[in-house]
Amino acid sequence: MTYFIKQRVFHCSLLLLLTSLVMACDNAKQQPQTSSNSSVSMGKLLGSDDNNQLYHQVLPTTVLTFPDDHQAHNGFRIEWWYITANLTTDAGEQVGIQWTQFRSALSAPDNQPSSTSDSKWATNQLYMAHVALTSKNKHYKAEKFARAHPEFAGVSANPFAVYLDNWQWQTSQASPFPATLTVTDALFGYQLSLDSQHPWQLQGEQGFSIKSRDGQVASHYYSQPYIDVNGTITREGKTENVTGKAWLDREWSSQLLTKSQQGWDWFSIRLDTNTTLMIFRLRGQTETDNFYSARVMLSDGTGRNFTSGSHPNEISMKPVSWHKIKDKSYPVSWQIDIPSEQIHITTDALNPNSEMPLSTPYWEGPIDFKGSHEGMGYMELTGY
Repeated sequence: MTYFIKQRVFHCSLLLLLTSLVMACDNAKQQPQTSSNSSVSMGKLLGSDDNNQLYHQVLPTTVLTFPDDHQAHNGFRIEWWYITANLTTDAGEQVGIQWTQFRSALSAPDNQPSSTSDSKWATNQLYMAHVALTSKNKHYKAEKFARAHPEFAGVSANPFAVYLDNWQWQTSQASPFPATLTVTDALFGYQLSLDSQHPWQLQGEQGFSIKSRDGQVASHYYSQPYIDVNGTITREGKTENVTGKAWLDREWSSQLLTKSQQGWDWFSIRLDTNTTLMIFRLRGQTETDNFYSARVMLSDGTGRNFTSGSHPNEISMKPVSWHKIKDKSYPVSWQIDIPSEQIHITTDALNPNSEMPLSTPYWEGPIDFKGSHEGMGYMELTGY
Protein backbone atom coordinates (compact mmCIF):
# COMPACT_ATOMS: atom_id res chain seq x y z
CA MET A 1 0.00 0.00 0.00
CA THR A 2 2.41 2.59 -1.02
CA TYR A 3 4.32 4.85 -3.32
CA PHE A 4 7.95 5.63 -2.92
CA ILE A 5 10.02 8.55 -1.69
CA LYS A 6 13.51 8.52 -0.27
CA GLN A 7 14.08 5.96 2.49
CA ARG A 8 15.84 8.52 4.66
CA VAL A 9 12.86 10.88 4.62
CA PHE A 10 10.55 8.13 5.81
CA HIS A 11 12.68 6.99 8.70
CA CYS A 12 13.41 10.56 9.81
CA SER A 13 9.67 11.27 9.81
CA LEU A 14 8.90 8.16 11.82
CA LEU A 15 11.69 8.88 14.28
CA LEU A 16 10.37 12.41 14.74
CA LEU A 17 6.91 11.00 15.34
CA LEU A 18 8.26 8.43 17.77
CA THR A 19 10.27 11.10 19.60
CA SER A 20 7.17 13.21 20.02
CA LEU A 21 5.30 10.22 21.40
CA VAL A 22 8.09 9.45 23.86
CA MET A 23 8.08 13.05 25.10
CA ALA A 24 4.31 12.96 25.47
CA CYS A 25 4.52 9.77 27.52
CA ASP A 26 7.26 10.69 29.98
CA ASN A 27 4.79 11.74 32.66
CA ALA A 28 1.42 10.79 31.21
CA LYS A 29 -0.33 8.12 29.20
CA GLN A 30 0.09 8.31 25.44
CA GLN A 31 -2.91 9.22 23.34
CA PRO A 32 -3.01 7.80 19.79
CA GLN A 33 -2.23 10.41 17.18
CA THR A 34 -4.54 11.28 14.31
CA SER A 35 -2.64 12.54 11.28
CA SER A 36 -3.29 15.17 8.68
CA ASN A 37 -2.17 14.83 5.07
CA SER A 38 1.59 14.99 5.65
CA SER A 39 4.49 13.98 3.45
CA VAL A 40 5.42 10.73 5.20
CA SER A 41 5.47 7.86 2.69
CA MET A 42 4.09 4.58 3.91
CA GLY A 43 6.06 3.02 1.08
CA LYS A 44 9.28 3.14 3.02
CA LEU A 45 7.67 0.96 5.67
CA LEU A 46 8.25 -1.79 3.11
CA GLY A 47 11.99 -1.34 3.32
CA SER A 48 14.40 -1.18 0.38
CA ASP A 49 17.80 -0.19 1.72
CA ASP A 50 21.04 -1.71 2.95
CA ASN A 51 19.62 -2.36 6.43
CA ASN A 52 17.20 -5.05 5.24
CA GLN A 53 19.59 -7.87 6.13
CA LEU A 54 19.55 -6.78 9.77
CA TYR A 55 15.91 -7.88 10.01
CA HIS A 56 14.38 -11.34 9.79
CA GLN A 57 14.17 -12.66 6.24
CA VAL A 58 11.33 -14.25 4.28
CA LEU A 59 12.31 -17.82 3.36
CA PRO A 60 10.57 -20.34 1.06
CA THR A 61 11.21 -23.07 3.66
CA THR A 62 9.16 -21.31 6.34
CA VAL A 63 5.99 -23.21 7.26
CA LEU A 64 3.09 -21.00 8.32
CA THR A 65 1.37 -22.25 11.47
CA PHE A 66 -1.88 -21.10 13.06
CA PRO A 67 -2.85 -19.50 15.34
CA ASP A 68 0.79 -18.43 15.90
CA ASP A 69 1.13 -16.59 12.58
CA HIS A 70 -1.92 -14.45 13.27
CA GLN A 71 0.33 -12.64 15.76
CA ALA A 72 2.88 -9.89 15.12
CA HIS A 73 6.28 -10.84 13.70
CA ASN A 74 8.34 -8.11 15.34
CA GLY A 75 11.65 -9.21 13.82
CA PHE A 76 10.39 -8.33 10.34
CA ARG A 77 10.38 -4.75 9.16
CA ILE A 78 6.77 -4.34 8.03
CA GLU A 79 3.49 -6.18 8.55
CA TRP A 80 -0.23 -5.63 8.19
CA TRP A 81 -3.67 -6.98 9.05
CA TYR A 82 -6.09 -5.89 6.33
CA ILE A 83 -9.85 -6.31 6.00
CA THR A 84 -12.16 -5.07 3.26
CA ALA A 85 -15.86 -5.80 2.88
CA ASN A 86 -18.52 -5.36 0.21
CA LEU A 87 -21.76 -4.62 2.05
CA THR A 88 -25.39 -3.84 1.27
CA THR A 89 -27.71 -1.72 3.42
CA ASP A 90 -31.34 -2.61 4.13
CA ALA A 91 -32.25 -0.04 1.48
CA GLY A 92 -30.15 -1.86 -1.12
CA GLU A 93 -27.26 0.61 -1.22
CA GLN A 94 -23.83 -0.84 -2.02
CA VAL A 95 -21.03 0.27 0.32
CA GLY A 96 -17.51 -0.85 1.15
CA ILE A 97 -15.32 -0.68 4.25
CA GLN A 98 -11.58 -0.85 4.71
CA TRP A 99 -9.68 -1.46 7.95
CA THR A 100 -5.90 -1.87 7.96
CA GLN A 101 -3.46 -1.97 10.85
CA PHE A 102 0.25 -1.70 10.04
CA ARG A 103 3.20 -2.56 12.24
CA SER A 104 6.65 -1.12 11.56
CA ALA A 105 9.90 -2.02 13.33
CA LEU A 106 11.87 1.18 13.78
CA SER A 107 15.11 -0.70 14.42
CA ALA A 108 16.50 -4.17 13.74
CA PRO A 109 15.95 -7.00 16.27
CA ASP A 110 19.47 -6.66 17.73
CA ASN A 111 18.73 -3.02 18.57
CA GLN A 112 15.37 -3.59 20.21
CA PRO A 113 14.86 -2.50 23.83
CA SER A 114 15.91 -4.97 26.51
CA SER A 115 13.22 -7.43 27.56
CA THR A 116 14.24 -6.73 31.18
CA SER A 117 12.92 -3.18 30.99
CA ASP A 118 9.99 -2.57 33.32
CA SER A 119 8.54 0.14 31.05
CA LYS A 120 5.66 -0.76 28.76
CA TRP A 121 6.91 2.03 26.50
CA ALA A 122 10.21 0.19 25.91
CA THR A 123 9.42 -0.82 22.33
CA ASN A 124 10.67 -0.14 18.84
CA GLN A 125 7.31 -1.06 17.26
CA LEU A 126 5.07 1.58 15.74
CA TYR A 127 1.47 0.93 14.69
CA MET A 128 -0.56 2.84 12.13
CA ALA A 129 -4.19 2.23 11.15
CA HIS A 130 -6.23 3.31 8.13
CA VAL A 131 -10.02 3.06 7.93
CA ALA A 132 -12.56 3.99 5.28
CA LEU A 133 -16.26 3.78 4.48
CA THR A 134 -17.20 4.23 0.82
CA SER A 135 -20.47 4.60 -1.07
CA LYS A 136 -21.18 5.68 -4.62
CA ASN A 137 -21.21 9.37 -3.69
CA LYS A 138 -19.12 9.63 -0.51
CA HIS A 139 -15.73 8.40 0.71
CA TYR A 140 -14.89 8.73 4.41
CA LYS A 141 -11.34 8.01 5.57
CA ALA A 142 -9.16 8.43 8.65
CA GLU A 143 -5.77 7.47 10.08
CA LYS A 144 -4.13 7.00 13.50
CA PHE A 145 -0.64 6.29 14.84
CA ALA A 146 0.49 4.88 18.18
CA ARG A 147 3.50 3.21 19.70
CA ALA A 148 2.99 -0.41 20.67
CA HIS A 149 1.54 -0.56 24.17
CA PRO A 150 -0.86 -3.05 25.82
CA GLU A 151 -3.39 -0.29 26.45
CA PHE A 152 -3.21 1.54 23.15
CA ALA A 153 -1.97 -0.44 20.15
CA GLY A 154 -0.89 -3.96 19.40
CA VAL A 155 -1.89 -7.56 18.81
CA SER A 156 -2.90 -9.99 21.55
CA ALA A 157 -3.00 -13.79 21.40
CA ASN A 158 -5.77 -15.15 23.61
CA PRO A 159 -8.24 -13.70 23.13
CA PHE A 160 -7.00 -12.65 19.70
CA ALA A 161 -7.26 -8.92 19.06
CA VAL A 162 -5.70 -6.27 16.82
CA TYR A 163 -6.27 -2.75 18.06
CA LEU A 164 -5.29 0.88 17.94
CA ASP A 165 -7.29 3.00 20.36
CA ASN A 166 -11.00 2.52 19.56
CA TRP A 167 -10.39 0.88 16.17
CA GLN A 168 -10.47 -2.77 17.15
CA TRP A 169 -10.72 -6.30 15.78
CA GLN A 170 -11.73 -8.35 18.81
CA THR A 171 -12.54 -11.97 19.57
CA SER A 172 -13.20 -14.10 22.65
CA GLN A 173 -10.82 -16.91 21.62
CA ALA A 174 -7.37 -17.55 20.11
CA SER A 175 -8.65 -17.81 16.52
CA PRO A 176 -9.50 -14.67 14.49
CA PHE A 177 -13.13 -15.69 13.91
CA PRO A 178 -15.82 -15.16 15.02
CA ALA A 179 -14.94 -11.54 15.68
CA THR A 180 -16.22 -8.00 16.00
CA LEU A 181 -14.67 -5.18 13.96
CA THR A 182 -15.35 -1.78 15.50
CA VAL A 183 -14.37 1.66 14.20
CA THR A 184 -15.56 4.98 15.61
CA ASP A 185 -14.49 8.26 14.04
CA ALA A 186 -15.90 11.77 14.00
CA LEU A 187 -18.05 11.41 10.86
CA PHE A 188 -18.36 7.67 10.35
CA GLY A 189 -17.93 4.26 11.89
CA TYR A 190 -18.97 0.65 11.78
CA GLN A 191 -19.56 -2.29 14.08
CA LEU A 192 -19.46 -5.57 12.17
CA SER A 193 -19.68 -9.22 13.16
CA LEU A 194 -17.25 -11.36 11.14
CA ASP A 195 -17.23 -15.14 10.87
CA SER A 196 -15.57 -17.75 8.68
CA GLN A 197 -15.19 -21.51 8.95
CA HIS A 198 -13.16 -21.90 5.76
CA PRO A 199 -9.49 -22.97 5.49
CA TRP A 200 -6.80 -20.33 5.15
CA GLN A 201 -5.54 -19.54 1.67
CA LEU A 202 -1.73 -19.54 1.48
CA GLN A 203 -0.72 -17.14 -1.29
CA GLY A 204 2.13 -18.02 -3.64
CA GLU A 205 3.92 -21.24 -2.73
CA GLN A 206 2.54 -22.19 0.69
CA GLY A 207 2.54 -18.58 1.85
CA PHE A 208 5.82 -17.56 0.17
CA SER A 209 4.69 -14.81 -2.22
CA ILE A 210 7.25 -13.60 -4.78
CA LYS A 211 7.22 -9.88 -5.54
CA SER A 212 9.81 -9.52 -8.33
CA ARG A 213 10.72 -11.05 -11.68
CA ASP A 214 13.99 -12.42 -10.33
CA GLY A 215 12.30 -13.96 -7.28
CA GLN A 216 14.65 -12.19 -4.88
CA VAL A 217 11.94 -10.17 -3.10
CA ALA A 218 9.04 -11.86 -1.34
CA SER A 219 6.63 -11.79 1.59
CA HIS A 220 4.81 -14.25 3.78
CA TYR A 221 1.18 -13.84 2.71
CA TYR A 222 -2.09 -15.58 3.52
CA SER A 223 -5.75 -14.69 3.07
CA GLN A 224 -9.27 -15.51 4.14
CA PRO A 225 -11.58 -14.52 1.25
CA TYR A 226 -14.72 -16.16 2.68
CA ILE A 227 -15.97 -14.10 5.62
CA ASP A 228 -19.65 -13.55 6.39
CA VAL A 229 -20.53 -10.08 7.68
CA ASN A 230 -23.49 -8.45 9.38
CA GLY A 231 -23.74 -5.37 11.54
CA THR A 232 -24.16 -1.61 11.27
CA ILE A 233 -22.49 1.37 9.63
CA THR A 234 -22.84 4.97 10.78
CA ARG A 235 -22.54 8.02 8.54
CA GLU A 236 -22.84 11.50 10.06
CA GLY A 237 -25.08 10.27 12.86
CA LYS A 238 -27.26 7.92 10.80
CA THR A 239 -26.91 4.20 11.57
CA GLU A 240 -27.96 1.48 9.11
CA ASN A 241 -27.92 -2.31 9.07
CA VAL A 242 -25.62 -4.02 6.57
CA THR A 243 -24.79 -7.54 5.41
CA GLY A 244 -22.20 -8.85 3.00
CA LYS A 245 -18.82 -10.52 2.53
CA ALA A 246 -15.35 -9.58 3.79
CA TRP A 247 -11.79 -10.44 2.83
CA LEU A 248 -8.75 -10.67 5.12
CA ASP A 249 -5.14 -10.33 3.96
CA ARG A 250 -2.11 -10.90 6.21
CA GLU A 251 1.37 -10.07 5.04
CA TRP A 252 4.83 -9.46 6.49
CA SER A 253 8.34 -8.98 5.14
CA SER A 254 11.53 -6.97 5.52
CA GLN A 255 11.56 -5.98 1.84
CA LEU A 256 8.42 -6.29 -0.25
CA LEU A 257 9.52 -4.41 -3.36
CA THR A 258 12.66 -3.64 -5.30
CA LYS A 259 14.05 -0.12 -5.48
CA SER A 260 12.95 0.21 -9.11
CA GLN A 261 9.32 -0.82 -8.57
CA GLN A 262 6.95 2.15 -8.58
CA GLY A 263 3.90 0.72 -6.85
CA TRP A 264 1.19 -1.84 -7.36
CA ASP A 265 -2.34 -2.49 -8.58
CA TRP A 266 -4.13 -5.10 -6.45
CA PHE A 267 -7.59 -6.68 -6.69
CA SER A 268 -9.69 -8.97 -4.53
CA ILE A 269 -12.53 -10.36 -6.63
CA ARG A 270 -15.44 -12.59 -5.67
CA LEU A 271 -16.20 -14.52 -8.86
CA ASP A 272 -19.04 -16.60 -7.37
CA THR A 273 -20.09 -18.16 -4.08
CA ASN A 274 -17.19 -20.61 -3.99
CA THR A 275 -14.51 -18.95 -6.16
CA THR A 276 -12.40 -15.86 -5.52
CA LEU A 277 -9.47 -14.21 -7.28
CA MET A 278 -6.48 -12.33 -5.89
CA ILE A 279 -4.46 -10.62 -8.60
CA PHE A 280 -1.83 -7.90 -8.62
CA ARG A 281 0.65 -6.08 -10.82
CA LEU A 282 3.91 -4.66 -9.47
CA ARG A 283 4.98 -1.85 -11.76
CA GLY A 284 8.58 -1.44 -12.87
CA GLN A 285 10.13 1.23 -15.04
CA THR A 286 8.76 -0.38 -18.23
CA GLU A 287 6.14 -2.98 -19.15
CA THR A 288 8.82 -5.65 -19.43
CA ASP A 289 9.81 -4.89 -15.82
CA ASN A 290 6.28 -5.43 -14.50
CA PHE A 291 5.58 -8.49 -12.37
CA TYR A 292 2.14 -10.14 -12.27
CA SER A 293 0.76 -12.66 -9.81
CA ALA A 294 -2.66 -14.23 -9.25
CA ARG A 295 -4.34 -16.99 -7.30
CA VAL A 296 -7.75 -18.46 -8.14
CA MET A 297 -9.12 -19.74 -4.83
CA LEU A 298 -11.85 -22.18 -3.87
CA SER A 299 -13.71 -22.17 -0.58
CA ASP A 300 -12.24 -25.57 0.38
CA GLY A 301 -8.80 -23.96 0.72
CA THR A 302 -7.37 -25.13 -2.60
CA GLY A 303 -6.27 -22.83 -5.40
CA ARG A 304 -4.23 -22.34 -8.54
CA ASN A 305 -1.30 -19.92 -8.82
CA PHE A 306 -0.19 -17.86 -11.81
CA THR A 307 2.77 -15.52 -12.20
CA SER A 308 4.21 -13.72 -15.18
CA GLY A 309 7.32 -15.83 -14.70
CA SER A 310 5.69 -19.27 -14.67
CA HIS A 311 2.66 -18.40 -16.85
CA PRO A 312 3.72 -15.45 -19.05
CA ASN A 313 0.65 -15.65 -21.29
CA GLU A 314 -1.93 -16.37 -18.60
CA ILE A 315 -2.28 -13.02 -16.81
CA SER A 316 -3.43 -9.80 -18.43
CA MET A 317 -4.28 -6.59 -16.54
CA LYS A 318 -4.91 -3.49 -18.63
CA PRO A 319 -6.29 -0.08 -17.56
CA VAL A 320 -9.42 0.90 -19.46
CA SER A 321 -10.13 4.38 -18.07
CA TRP A 322 -8.49 6.87 -15.71
CA HIS A 323 -9.82 9.38 -13.18
CA LYS A 324 -7.96 12.51 -12.09
CA ILE A 325 -7.92 13.61 -8.44
CA LYS A 326 -5.97 16.86 -8.04
CA ASP A 327 -2.51 16.16 -9.47
CA LYS A 328 -2.88 12.36 -9.70
CA SER A 329 -4.56 10.15 -12.29
CA TYR A 330 -5.73 6.69 -11.21
CA PRO A 331 -6.76 3.79 -13.49
CA VAL A 332 -10.24 3.15 -12.09
CA SER A 333 -11.49 0.69 -14.73
CA TRP A 334 -9.60 -2.45 -15.83
CA GLN A 335 -9.77 -5.41 -18.17
CA ILE A 336 -8.56 -8.57 -16.41
CA ASP A 337 -8.06 -11.86 -18.24
CA ILE A 338 -6.86 -15.31 -17.19
CA PRO A 339 -7.67 -17.37 -20.30
CA SER A 340 -7.01 -20.82 -18.85
CA GLU A 341 -9.56 -20.10 -16.10
CA GLN A 342 -12.10 -18.60 -18.52
CA ILE A 343 -11.88 -15.32 -16.63
CA HIS A 344 -12.55 -12.24 -18.78
CA ILE A 345 -13.91 -9.33 -16.77
CA THR A 346 -14.07 -5.53 -16.82
CA THR A 347 -13.95 -3.80 -13.44
CA ASP A 348 -15.31 -0.38 -12.47
CA ALA A 349 -14.87 1.63 -9.29
CA LEU A 350 -18.00 2.15 -7.22
CA ASN A 351 -16.70 5.63 -6.41
CA PRO A 352 -13.81 6.91 -8.58
CA ASN A 353 -12.96 9.47 -5.88
CA SER A 354 -11.89 6.84 -3.34
CA GLU A 355 -8.43 8.26 -2.75
CA MET A 356 -6.86 7.86 0.70
CA PRO A 357 -5.08 11.25 1.05
CA LEU A 358 -3.44 10.32 4.33
CA SER A 359 0.24 10.21 5.33
CA THR A 360 0.61 8.11 2.18
CA PRO A 361 -1.76 8.94 -0.70
CA TYR A 362 -3.17 5.91 -2.49
CA TRP A 363 -6.48 4.77 -3.96
CA GLU A 364 -8.60 2.14 -2.21
CA GLY A 365 -12.24 1.28 -2.76
CA PRO A 366 -14.96 -1.17 -3.76
CA ILE A 367 -15.45 -2.26 -7.35
CA ASP A 368 -17.98 -4.17 -9.38
CA PHE A 369 -17.28 -6.17 -12.52
CA LYS A 370 -18.98 -7.85 -15.46
CA GLY A 371 -18.05 -10.13 -18.34
CA SER A 372 -17.48 -13.86 -17.92
CA HIS A 373 -18.42 -13.31 -14.25
CA GLU A 374 -20.33 -10.60 -12.39
CA GLY A 375 -19.87 -9.48 -8.83
CA MET A 376 -18.03 -7.20 -6.41
CA GLY A 377 -14.56 -6.81 -4.99
CA TYR A 378 -11.93 -4.31 -3.90
CA MET A 379 -9.12 -2.44 -5.65
CA GLU A 380 -5.94 -0.82 -4.35
CA LEU A 381 -3.73 1.46 -6.48
CA THR A 382 -0.40 2.83 -5.27
CA GLY A 383 2.47 4.81 -6.71
CA TYR A 384 0.50 7.21 -8.91
